[in-house]
Amino acid sequence: MTRSKRVEVPRSRARSYLEKGRQFLDAAKDAADGSRNDAAMSAAIHAAISAADAVTVALAGLRSADQDHGRAADLLDEVGGRAGEVSSRALQLRALLGKKNIVEYESRRATAKEAADAVKRAGRLVAWASTVVDAARL
Repeated sequence: MTRSKRVEVPRSRARSYLEKGRQFLDAAKDAADGSRNDAAMSAAIHAAISAADAVTVALAGLRSADQDHGRAADLLDEVGGRAGEVSSRALQLRALLGKKNIVEYESRRATAKEAADAVKRAGRLVAWASTVVDAARL
């Protein structure tokens, strides 16, 4: 695995990334409710990335700064020792990131089903990140 570009961040900033994740998730839900499926998917993906950042900052004081957002999932795996729940969450992030090209770079429009799925997956990641940050007592 190639070492990704990353930055050190004070662990106390984890809640800031978590709050960004919550804001993106709220925006994703609002967009999905308004049948703005592309916007819903894009915001959901960013919610998931921010949730991963919150966890890696809380646990290791690091966040991915790589242009390839897949590196955020790699860092999550690394911080979690590639085992257990953290690895499962990294897989969920990768699944969402796999949809990023559809919504941001291709002409095909996201469907309501895809948007709803992305919002649901992002919601699970943000909720989990909240639990991790709370447990870290930051």
